[in-house]
Amino acid sequence: MRNVLLAFARVHILHHAGEEPIFGLGMMEELYRHGYRLGAGTMYPLLHQLHADGLLSVQTETINGKRRKYYTMTRKGRVALEGIRPKLAELAGEVLPNSSLIHDKPGKQGGPRQRTRPKR
Repeated sequence: MRNVLLAFARVHILHHAGEEPIFGLGMMEELYRHGYRLGAGTMYPLLHQLHADGLLSVQTETINGKRRKYYTMTRKGRVALEGIRPKLAELAGEVLPNSSLIHDKPGKQGGPRQRTRPKR
């Protein structure tokens, strides 16, 4: 379960880093609003890994004598997030089929969805 939630947290991080520069504590607070309880020992390695993977860029600033790293989404991160969105929409459409949160369900425009297992 933890690995799945960390994958969701990564998507949240990419999304927010695409909207504005983010920093660790700010993202911990944002994710907390969404029900995630990530400590610094989880958040900072996530940010460092996304940076190492080339999905985030980092800029260090000194504010009130403290160094703060601000992360923004790179072009590679934007491409990755755009690739994730349709898969996320399809998954949400299957897992939450009656949800009002789902607007464009995959398979509606391009014909029927592929079945994942044969009919019985």
